[in-house]
Amino acid sequence: MGRFDVLRRIERLDPARDFVEIYRLMGSYEFPWDMTQALSFALFRTYAVPSIGAILAQTGELTARPQKRYDDTVLILDAVIEHGMDSPEGRTAIRRMNQMHRAHDIGNDDLRYVLATFVVTPIRWVDAYGWRRMTEVERIASANYYRALGRRMGIRGIPATWQAFARLLDTYEREHFGFDPGARTVADATLALLATFPPNHLLPEGLVRRISLATMDPSLLDAFDFPQPGRTLRRVVRTGLRARGRVVRFLPPRRDPFFARQLPQIRSYPDGYDVAGLGTFPPGCPVPHPRGAEREKAPASSEWAVPDRLS
Repeated sequence: MGRFDVLRRIERLDPARDFVEIYRLMGSYEFPWDMTQALSFALFRTYAVPSIGAILAQTGELTARPQKRYDDTVLILDAVIEHGMDSPEGRTAIRRMNQMHRAHDIGNDDLRYVLATFVVTPIRWVDAYGWRRMTEVERIASANYYRALGRRMGIRGIPATWQAFARLLDTYEREHFGFDPGARTVADATLALLATFPPNHLLPEGLVRRISLATMDPSLLDAFDFPQPGRTLRRVVRTGLRARGRVVRFLPPRRDPFFARQLPQIRSYPDGYDVAGLGTFPPGCPVPHPRGAEREKAPASSEWAVPDRLS
């Protein structure tokens, strides 16, 4: 299997029709590490919009149980990517996501912005730090993937192209980024959680925090009232990320898919999990919380663990 065989396979597909398969190949073969980092930072960006960050702070999930909230979010999105939106697992995951969103007063504009972060942030991250840049086919497929997901979430006015998603994201952030004390507590809790993830746990928490801040743009840091990292630290961190991408380019290609459920930082479900039981079930939720013994469980992340790799 050659280094560019998966890319050639992607280039033979139609991003208007095969966007789910293209996105799955991108996330599980070409850029699994990069996509994980980018999507984590995509979610982090949403906290800087006070109307979103305040709701997340009020639920208390990301401050009281950050590990479980992280795992649930990753596993719900992973089920859709791995199995497809119209599979039983994918439909269950989307249903869970919609049930949680309906429990809170989240506006369509905010949901559309969150969708935009999932399209734009991975494109920008991979172009900056990946072992290669995304192709136009991959960019179009990414936009179409989240357009399809957004329709199933009932989001209105979804941008038609990845360029339109980028314009929406940049405009929304200029107009809505701002400080909220609750959102800051959510951001701090998330940074503390990142410091516990392998291999970050081998470093002092303060250093992991500084490295994380060095990857963020000034407008995001200002929204949280975080200190601006010095030029030297920012240069070192970003040079290191680019160097990693160059190393990965010369590594043997991945022969087996790597899905987010295999990540070593997924730690809430050592005995397996049921997609229908992921997430929160607010008081008054009409959906009964499934009991573990009543449904077939998905494999535990620990059963699918793989050696920590650069790619």
